[in-house]
Amino acid sequence: MYKSQPYIQISFEDFNQPLGLHMNPDNRWIKKAEQIPWSELEKDYAKNFPNPKGNVAKSLRMALGALLIQKEYHYSDEETVAQIQENPYLQFFVGLPGYQEEAPFEASSMVHFRERLDEVTLMEINEKILAYNPKDDNDPTPPTDGSNSGTLTLDATCAPQNIKYPTDTELLNDARTHAEKIIDRLCKDNQWKKPRIYRQVEKFISISSVVRKKPRNGYVHKFVKC
Repeated sequence: MYKSQPYIQISFEDFNQPLGLHMNPDNRWIKKAEQIPWSELEKDYAKNFPNPKGNVAKSLRMALGALLIQKEYHYSDEETVAQIQENPYLQFFVGLPGYQEEAPFEASSMVHFRERLDEVTLMEINEKILAYNPKDDNDPTPPTDGSNSGTLTLDATCAPQNIKYPTDTELLNDARTHAEKIIDRLCKDNQWKKPRIYRQVEKFISISSVVRKKPRNGYVHKFVKC
């Protein structure tokens, strides 16, 4: 179940600050919040919750904001929640209406945030953020006469370190989830009956393989076979 939050596009002036708390409007997290079209993203996010019953899910701003904070500092799930609990700027960034001493959510919620905001969804969000922040006409543009300008500095430290190996079972799991989404979309668009693909069984095998530090060959072969 999902309910649109009335404060999803909250501004810095509307943030409820306790008496004596002074916040800098030029803080980087306040400026980052202004560069994201929260309202537009929230409308698309709400479509993932067609069921009007059940527990109310956290807002898109809180889910995406928490993941961006974790990505920025490489925090664990528990540390991300602790930092948001202690920092009013981070609380503003995730969409809280005012500063509060208690944690806005549990660390286990980060797992659900990552499941709902997968790589495909984050790529779509990134495109909308870029469209929301058009390039300034005053920015320098590359020359069009074929000449070179400026200096290019290459640094090997910018290369990504979290490269997955071909034997990583997570690659198979990503391929499986993407294939399921393609099947769901094709069936929905063409009104086809969904085939039986044993999603729950495959998901259980995937989780069983991931939680084991050194899965035996039987687990690996079973995972590849499914």
